[in-house]
Amino acid sequence: MSQGGGDRDLFLKRSRDIEHAKKHGRRISTALFNMVICRVDEGESRVGIVVGKRFGGAVSRNRVKRLFRELTRQLRGRLPAGYALVVFPKRDSIAQPFAVLKELWLSSLRRQQLLRVRED
Repeated sequence: MSQGGGDRDLFLKRSRDIEHAKKHGRRISTALFNMVICRVDEGESRVGIVVGKRFGGAVSRNRVKRLFRELTRQLRGRLPAGYALVVFPKRDSIAQPFAVLKELWLSSLRRQQLLRVRED
């Protein structure tokens, strides 16, 4: 997994940004997570990860947040500008292999036209 460094602009941290996305965005649901997609005016797209206490203990909550942060880091530069995504992982997501979670994550973003083609 890659380490921090330059991730501040990639993630939503402030609760008012997350609340704005929840209020004004559209919700999609998958087997392993729910996601709210909200169009915003400013800059690069950012992702917020919300895991409530109902999910489980602190170890489980932190683990699933690490998984989704890594999924987000792997998308660096592939998200179109001007979106706020808020992800709500489901309990089943922690038991899945990373590859399965990644494929569902990518396919969900493709379906919503939120994934630019890689220009390598």
